[in-house]
Amino acid sequence: MGGPVVLGIESSCDETGAGIVQDGRLLAHVVATSMDEHARFGGVVPEIAARAHLHSFNPVVRQALDRAGLRIGRIDAVAVTTGPGLSGALQVGLAGAKSVAYAAGVPLYGVHHLAGHVAADTLEHGPLPEPCVVLIVSGGHTSLLLVRDLVRDPILHLGDTLDDAAGECFDKVARLLGLPYPGGPAIDRAARGGDPKAVAFPRPLTGPGDDPYAFSFSGLKTAAARWVEHHRRRGAEVPVADAAAALQEAVADVLTRKALAACRAHDVKTLVVVGGVAANSRVRALAERRCASAGIELRVPAMTLCTDNGAMIAAVGDLLVRAGAEPAPLDVSIDPSAPLEYASLTPLARPAVRIT
Repeated sequence: MGGPVVLGIESSCDETGAGIVQDGRLLAHVVATSMDEHARFGGVVPEIAARAHLHSFNPVVRQALDRAGLRIGRIDAVAVTTGPGLSGALQVGLAGAKSVAYAAGVPLYGVHHLAGHVAADTLEHGPLPEPCVVLIVSGGHTSLLLVRDLVRDPILHLGDTLDDAAGECFDKVARLLGLPYPGGPAIDRAARGGDPKAVAFPRPLTGPGDDPYAFSFSGLKTAAARWVEHHRRRGAEVPVADAAAALQEAVADVLTRKALAACRAHDVKTLVVVGGVAANSRVRALAERRCASAGIELRVPAMTLCTDNGAMIAAVGDLLVRAGAEPAPLDVSIDPSAPLEYASLTPLARPAVRIT
């Protein structure tokens, strides 16, 4: 029979995701993206994203149920992203999740989007070691976290980005280089033919007096912009592959250097790297090399679970249900700028905090 079956819904940005998890095992997940609609604008347009979620919600949920071989009556709980994210996009997902939960007569759980990224790794590698250091790298977030029990304990922020996130830096520099949106995958592809040592891009906040765990990628973006401008003023062709490779190397160097420093300082033997930028080939390769040298286990989710998806939200819901959390009320609302303090964004839905 197994434990409760949890349906997860994600709609914080430009992906509509539905995932189904039971006892930490992924039964199915489906993602519909509106990325192509945003590409011509060079970034996500909130109104287009919200409309795309409206069109995609029902088909995505139906497909996830079909792939799992389940009817809606077999769902025991619904988990949904209630923040952070685009307000209109979150509203669509929450309204749909409330409808499913009400129609099926099952409890609803409001989940923090970034906690979902952390939980995504459990679907491939099993329960998170306690404690572990988690590096979240995406278009809007770059954070170093110390995580114990993901759904019972407060999440400790070791460091966050002070300005642009790593993925945001990739997007902006890709545009300067004439590469398509989204910038992360485009930079990764272009870098394959480039020399990472061709440009001496800076490594922000890595000096002896800097915060060892904080990030800042705005200056790196500016350095890349000036380098491109210098070439164009001279009428020279911009070596895009070299620029992409050097930028990618700088970002990967900073991310992995700080993550390993956090593991050493807190005597943690496991580093978990999650979020959309965790799909970057150089970030993965450098993290693997440095973790192997330091004797630290590296855990990175499968590529399909790095970007936004409903499976990761279902994973958090599954953990909340198994931890005995109280469900959220049906009048639960969104929080577009929710800080990451707990996996659940609804106080009622949090299990009792452990006393250690």
